[in-house]
Amino acid sequence: MTHICGFARSQLLLLPEAIDDYVGADNPVRFIDAFVDGLDLKAAGFERVEARATGRPGYAPGDMLKLYIYGYLNRVRSSRRLEAECHRNIEVIWLLRTLKPDFKTIADFRADNSKAFRAVFRQFVVLCRNLDLFGRELLGVDGTRIKAVNNKGRNFTKNSLEKFIKAVDERLPDYLKRLDEDDATEAGTSGSRTKNLAEKIEALRTKRGRYGALLNDLERGGEDQISLTDPDSRAMAAHTKVGVGYNIQIAVDAKNKMIVEQAVSNQVVDMGLLTQTAEAARDILEVEKIDVVADKGYFKIEDIEACEKAGMTPYVSRPQRGLSVKNGFFRKDEFRYDAGQDAYVCPAGQTLATRYESKLRDMKKFDYSNRAEPPRVCRRPQLLRGWGHGNEQEAVEQIFT
Repeated sequence: MTHICGFARSQLLLLPEAIDDYVGADNPVRFIDAFVDGLDLKAAGFERVEARATGRPGYAPGDMLKLYIYGYLNRVRSSRRLEAECHRNIEVIWLLRTLKPDFKTIADFRADNSKAFRAVFRQFVVLCRNLDLFGRELLGVDGTRIKAVNNKGRNFTKNSLEKFIKAVDERLPDYLKRLDEDDATEAGTSGSRTKNLAEKIEALRTKRGRYGALLNDLERGGEDQISLTDPDSRAMAAHTKVGVGYNIQIAVDAKNKMIVEQAVSNQVVDMGLLTQTAEAARDILEVEKIDVVADKGYFKIEDIEACEKAGMTPYVSRPQRGLSVKNGFFRKDEFRYDAGQDAYVCPAGQTLATRYESKLRDMKKFDYSNRAEPPRVCRRPQLLRGWGHGNEQEAVEQIFT
């Protein structure tokens, strides 16, 4: 018995197989082909949709868009890798009908039609809505950071610029003094040390002037950061592991975990971005009311109120901020309010009664404390410092900070 053998590569076939036979009926490339063929690419903003009467024929925008969508679904982002797929990937060969654009053509298509891609994504979301793939009852909003082409060395904050200018101003007098001393010492020599020191001083002055100009630009524009390579990028928070980049906001429908809306922001934190992300998703889903969930990084009273006014019910956990939490004291939400006594009861059972009432920005402010007995039990790991030494008010404020 022999093994199963294939045809000889040099053998000619009278009736060769069609390329269509290599792609199954449920292959995703068939959906990509049908989806792009159903789009109005000219209305979406793509260039060269209508072929020119003269000149060398170009690739149709629809074919190039199919290639990019395929690359997006299969995590193939490089133009050179997409070119390679056109030669070896049977799915891409079927999708482009054996067309083989080079990497420069692929890259230019993306650069020339970058704004039109958003309209394509929007049409896909509308299609999913018409196919009832969205539950349209609950949205999950979250953000992720992506790295920009701008590195940390070319991103400056107002504080870092001021520190550098201050350091230069402190070093220059010392350099100038050393330069005068070297001039006197090396008067009869070649003066190589003096020359090197003069070059350092000139380099410092040039750098100080450049940084001073950047600081002036920040103050005129009212910004707190400036990036030289990618002007729109910002330095992200340290825990994100992204030095300089963007904050991508995403709204996901709960039914099939599909993205409804995405937006790019250069805001460092998520606070304040809940309403604009969820409201855009709600408009796409065409519903009047919808529930929205997000983590505590989105908690902002004004943003939550704006969500409610827009017809959305936000569910955002309230973060515990302040020195009391940092130092291990009881949180505010752990104190129980007794309306009958107009007092708070701490988890240790101590009663904090009203001491006085004041006004802050047209709002009533009540001060609660225990004057009868030092609240030594109203703590977690340690005693409240300052109690019994004339700093009772400061100690109580630590609890309610």
